Amino acid sequence: MVAASRKVCDAVLSLQHCLGAVQQWMQENGLRLNPDKTQVLRVGGPVDGGLGNSLMFGGVALAAKSRVPSLGIHLDLMLTMEMQVALVVRTAFFHLWRIARLRPYLDMGALTTLVLALVISRLDYCNTLYVGLPLKLMRKLQVVQNANAAARLLTGVRKYQHISPTLAMLHWLPIRFRIDFKVLMLTYKALNSLGPRYLAERLLPTSSTHVTHTSQEVRLRSLTLREARKERTRNRAFSAVAPRLWNNLPPESRTAPSLGTFKNQLKTWMYRQAFPSS
Repeated sequence: MVAASRKVCDAVLSLQHCLGAVQQWMQENGLRLNPDKTQVLRVGGPVDGGLGNSLMFGGVALAAKSRVPSLGIHLDLMLTMEMQVALVVRTAFFHLWRIARLRPYLDMGALTTLVLALVISRLDYCNTLYVGLPLKLMRKLQVVQNANAAARLLTGVRKYQHISPTLAMLHWLPIRFRIDFKVLMLTYKALNSLGPRYLAERLLPTSSTHVTHTSQEVRLRSLTLREARKERTRNRAFSAVAPRLWNNLPPESRTAPSLGTFKNQLKTWMYRQAFPSS
C-alpha cells in the first residue's frame, strides 16, 4: 500500500513538473493555457487513484475525471472506447438522416461527397484506437457503414440484401480492414523514418532482418506477455498489433520502395482479403 502511494506521489510530481515546463514554454512564446479547462484522467485505475487535489496547475487544483475529451476523442479510465463509439454512431446516423432527406435533389456524386465528408470521415478519424475492441462495438461501427446506413443510402440496396457486393462496388473496405490499414500505414512510416520516433522505438525487427526497405524484407518480433505489461490492453497496443499485421503482409508490400507504392499495394491486398469473390 505504501509502495503504491509512493508511485502515485512520484507520478504527480513528474506530471507537475511537465505541466510547469509546458506553461513556461507557452508563456515564452506568447501563448496561454487555461487551467480551468485542463482535465486529468488516470488510465487503468480508480477515478481518483490517490491523486486527490494534489495536482496543481496555474493555481488551480485539477481533479481527476472518469472521462475526458481529447481532440474529439472521448477517453475513459479503462480505454474501453464505449462512449466514443456511441457518440460516433449517434452523430453518423444523424447526418445520414439529414442526407437521406436530400437524396431526391442530389445526384450520386454529390451524395457520395456528403457521405464521405460527414459520415465515413467520422468512422476513420483516429480509428487506430478501435484496434482489438469487442465484437459488439465493432458491429455498431460497421452498421453505420452498411446495414440501413451509408452504403444503402447511396445505392438504394434494400434492407435484407447482402451488403458485401455493394461495399466492393464502392471500394469501401469494411471497418476492421480500415483500422488495420491505418495501423499498417503507421508501421511503414515508423520503419522508414517517416513517422514519430516513439513509434519506431516500439517496433523490434527479428534477428534475421534489417530495418531498411532497400535490402531484404523486414519482419517484426512479437511482444511476449511479460513485455506487454497491461493485461487489459496488451492485445490492443501498437507494439503488439503492428508486428502481427505487418508479418502477415506479402513480401512485396513489406519491401515497397515508397509510401505511395506501399499504400496502393496495401489497399489492393486488403481489398482482395475483404472481398475474395470480387
